[in-house]
Amino acid sequence: MSSAPSLPLCIAHAIDTVNHLLGRTCAWLTLFLVLGTTVVVVLRYGFGIGATALQEAVLYGHALVFMGAAAWTMQRNAHVRVDIFYQQFGGRRQALVEIMGNLLFLLPFCLFLGWASWDYVSNAWATHEGSSESGGLKFVYLQKSIILLLVVSLTLQGVSNLIKAAYVIAGRLPAEEVKHV
Repeated sequence: MSSAPSLPLCIAHAIDTVNHLLGRTCAWLTLFLVLGTTVVVVLRYGFGIGATALQEAVLYGHALVFMGAAAWTMQRNAHVRVDIFYQQFGGRRQALVEIMGNLLFLLPFCLFLGWASWDYVSNAWATHEGSSESGGLKFVYLQKSIILLLVVSLTLQGVSNLIKAAYVIAGRLPAEEVKHV
């Protein structure tokens, strides 16, 4: 193994870094979800005051927490893996499962979701769709764009995982170092 990482590994590292930053940022939104929900409940049931914009902002935050941090979750191997054999496999066999899973399931799903949601998101942008509620946020088109954020970040993480798995199979990267590239 050479001491300088190759271009594909540099690309994988850049993708991992971007998804790590996005995921960590989105994870911090959970604090806003708790505080925002608390304020909405106290205002509504304590004072009889509606806070539609805040309630919608909490919904936007909720979407960002789950869809914005999905690639980071996958990167950290914290996603649900329905495979009773995977943990018992060696590094190269796990890398092969990773490649097959990405090529057969993840990337086709991302492409389909991107294709299926494109009109939905682009129509929202074309009309600058806003809330239908009085006092609601005027940025529904941004909320709908989170779907495309999910598609792009998961697709890129899939590419990163493919690169690292290929290096493990080729014996150019130890399986233990995949998370540290």
